Amino acid sequence: MQLHKRDLIDAATAILDNFGIADLTMRRLARELSVSPGALYWHFANKQELLGAVADRILEPLGDPPGDWQDRITNTCCALRDALLSHTDGSELVSASFAAGQSRTMADLVGRLASAARDAGVAESDAELAARTVIYYVLGFTADEQSRLQWDAAGATLPEEQSVLTSEPSRRFAFGLGLLIGGLTVHSAERRP
Repeated sequence: MQLHKRDLIDAATAILDNFGIADLTMRRLARELSVSPGALYWHFANKQELLGAVADRILEPLGDPPGDWQDRITNTCCALRDALLSHTDGSELVSASFAAGQSRTMADLVGRLASAARDAGVAESDAELAARTVIYYVLGFTADEQSRLQWDAAGATLPEEQSVLTSEPSRRFAFGLGLLIGGLTVHSAERRP
């Protein structure tokens, strides 16, 4: 049987979805595919490169939404959150791949969000920083949300004062995103003469 890169990505994504990122190892992937671990390195130089490919697979549904800069940021961030939530530990995996510079899709996403930030009036020198700040918000929020979902699935009960953090996650996400967009608006207005 000839092993293709897409077969590895499919199997790795299935392991992620069924067991979580902790069980997504090269040995387990090789065992699932009935090959030696060394066979995997023909397609991926290391585990980080494989995780980057899985991150890109998770992010496939993201498009380049039309609209003004606010709509583009909002719709991109909502689509990113949805994509991350659609996979077990999606936020953790994509975040790690992003930090390691292994996801082409995340690099493209930074560029699109930086373009929206420039359209908002953010200085060229700060546009990528603004884009990364928005991405960090989505990754962090979604990692927290996925952790809470896992705690809930395990039957854990959180203290009563934590209930505000577990109810209405979409509303809370939109609120935080609105604060960031509002901050970009104010920041850009302060730069204008």
